[in-house]
Amino acid sequence: MLRRDLFTFGPLEEGEALVEPILGSWEANIDHALARSPIDVCSSRGEDAVVLGNLGVVRVLKVNAGGRDVRVREGDLCLLLPFGKLDRFGYAELAYAYDAPHTVGLLAKRSKMDVRLLLPVPDGTAYSLPQWATYGRYFTAWDNWRKAYGCWRTQVPDDDPANHLVFGWGGGVAFAELMLAKRAGFRVAMTAGSDERVAFLRENGIVAVDRRRFPALSLPTRQERTDRERHQRRRTSVEEFLGVVEELSDGHGAAVFVDNIGEPLYDVTLRALAREGVVTTCGWKAGMRLSHLRGAECISRHIHVNTHVWRLPDSPGIRDFQEAEGWMAPEGSDVVYDFDRVPELADDYANGRIGSYFPMYRVNPL
Repeated sequence: MLRRDLFTFGPLEEGEALVEPILGSWEANIDHALARSPIDVCSSRGEDAVVLGNLGVVRVLKVNAGGRDVRVREGDLCLLLPFGKLDRFGYAELAYAYDAPHTVGLLAKRSKMDVRLLLPVPDGTAYSLPQWATYGRYFTAWDNWRKAYGCWRTQVPDDDPANHLVFGWGGGVAFAELMLAKRAGFRVAMTAGSDERVAFLRENGIVAVDRRRFPALSLPTRQERTDRERHQRRRTSVEEFLGVVEELSDGHGAAVFVDNIGEPLYDVTLRALAREGVVTTCGWKAGMRLSHLRGAECISRHIHVNTHVWRLPDSPGIRDFQEAEGWMAPEGSDVVYDFDRVPELADDYANGRIGSYFPMYRVNPL
């Protein structure tokens, strides 16, 4: 349950900063937390209430360096890095303001956090604050694409990417990955379910496949499983979709398929995949439990890539790549809800009423 309330936190400890959130990015993990699925984050953390929001831009108000050499100063605008607990290689085991206990997110007028999680926005940046506030999708995409592309190259070391298709189910991370794939020379295509999103993809050089052409593409629900007509409609939608992928890939299938949806479309993803293809995911919007025929995957030499967040030490490099190369959310592609409208944002996101791939909320004025 989303509820606005007062909360308190203690004084700044050594290595902490008092911050004022400016813009927060509305992510699937917030939706998961509100739905208490796949986990109940309050129960998991052993806390009665959790302040959500782990990706966005903050203004630093005060720093307790405690003699440390810190990289942030009062007045800096910074990106919050969503690392709650790290493994020995710098990857996230628990996410900040999600399943990591005692972490306070951005859905608050003020918060405090470890200065190691604050990455300054470049001085004199050419990009707007809303563009930077989408970084979570881009940092995640950067890490996932590098792993997926690297795996694909282990089996197809020499062929020109222009001969191969990278396909993605719709979403902000998939969009960012396909822009990287396009830079690498691949053909790129992605599904979209509205006129607004179809136009957006085309404007950015991605072949838009209108999801509405395949109305029964998802797996039947539990209630629909005995409906023979529903299964026939799905077979029709699947065959029509696979025909589109064949046409875009010269009959070979997708070399890399970005699937952050999960169970409802997973069998379609595998059928659309080329031999020596890679199915890659860094999320689970609609179903975490998957199954496949292992022998068929082995024979087809399919590689399955699964990543989560990115590696903390890579963060400055990804930021600098964005600034230098202009790999950013297009100007004006976001939609911003005021803080008082956060419940409306939550409802619109959960019910698919947001046309933008980059929804966000404004907590404090710039």
